[in-house]
Amino acid sequence: MGGGPAKDHLLCLLPQAEPKEVISALRKKFPNVDITYHQISFSFDAEERRKELEKLPKNIWQDVTILYTLFSFPDKLSDAPNLQLVQLCSAGSNQVQKHPLYTDTDIIISTASGIHGPQIAEWCVMTALVQSHKYNQLHDLQKAHQWGDKRSLESDYHNVRDMVGRRLGVLGYGSIGRQVGRVAKAMGMDVVAYTATPKDTAEKKKDPGFIVPGTGDRDGKIPSAWYSGLDKESRLHFLRQDIDWLIVSVPLTDQTRHFLSTEEFQALSQDGKKPAFITNIARGPIIDQPKLVEALKDKTLAGAALDVTDPEPLPEDSELWDMPNVTVTPHVSGTGSSYIERAFKILEENLTRREKGESLLNVVRRDRGY
Repeated sequence: MGGGPAKDHLLCLLPQAEPKEVISALRKKFPNVDITYHQISFSFDAEERRKELEKLPKNIWQDVTILYTLFSFPDKLSDAPNLQLVQLCSAGSNQVQKHPLYTDTDIIISTASGIHGPQIAEWCVMTALVQSHKYNQLHDLQKAHQWGDKRSLESDYHNVRDMVGRRLGVLGYGSIGRQVGRVAKAMGMDVVAYTATPKDTAEKKKDPGFIVPGTGDRDGKIPSAWYSGLDKESRLHFLRQDIDWLIVSVPLTDQTRHFLSTEEFQALSQDGKKPAFITNIARGPIIDQPKLVEALKDKTLAGAALDVTDPEPLPEDSELWDMPNVTVTPHVSGTGSSYIERAFKILEENLTRREKGESLLNVVRRDRGY
């Protein structure tokens, strides 16, 4: 990788208030790095974000060598002539993939992959159990101050099945998928994994990225079986493995856009014989959303938990809002009180590696899109 310059300028543009203790610790540990922090509002509107950046000092990009950001980038490459590293505060990189930084340079882009697993895994389990344990029905009774009709409750609850012996399919066995697999295994589930490329050796099954201590599946020992391949037949073969609950955690690339549609839903549900539950915590466009709605309405799928949609925000008139077998949340599954602390741990590790001239964590490979 090569070492960094004698003096680096780190510019942080993030939609959170400055974590002063964290920044102070970084300044002490890396005296050769000048750090500038600006809080940027969280907005889905690109034009609004652009106008906000225009309010910053005009020469702010000039001597920046490292950019730490979620979705704020210089308008033109010439605005940041010294930029050498973009550290993203997200697990994915699709927000930068159409920017000249990505398409027209070889500037290193790194992600925060690895920090989201604990929070997202809890969200996945929570929303799956909300559906399987009929929690919404119980919550409605609580709000109405009703104990419930004993006969109807007994009838409904005779149909509740726990997770023991059921099968979780993880479509994308990265850091998030591994933590979901770990929690599912603890609940007594069987776990099968799907990856883009074969993991046919013990070394290939390992997770080389950032791992929150006590989480994940570093050695790849949790899955009872591994499947791979980006072609449709390989994907359908995986989905036919008697899966009860599917976690979608693949990155959004040209190859994974509408990765799941009618044919995949039918394969997953064994042509309607065994409707499965599907959870998407990746990116909305990975699922063909109109076809998802159809599959939920005709009972091909048992239900869905969606933290991401296409588009975002989800339009007010979307049928998904009112479906009783669907949980929708506004892309918050990975957000929590530990997010920034963990995100800066990756930045700290990469600053250390950069000083030593070592390979960085989570470098995006442009040839595969993640």
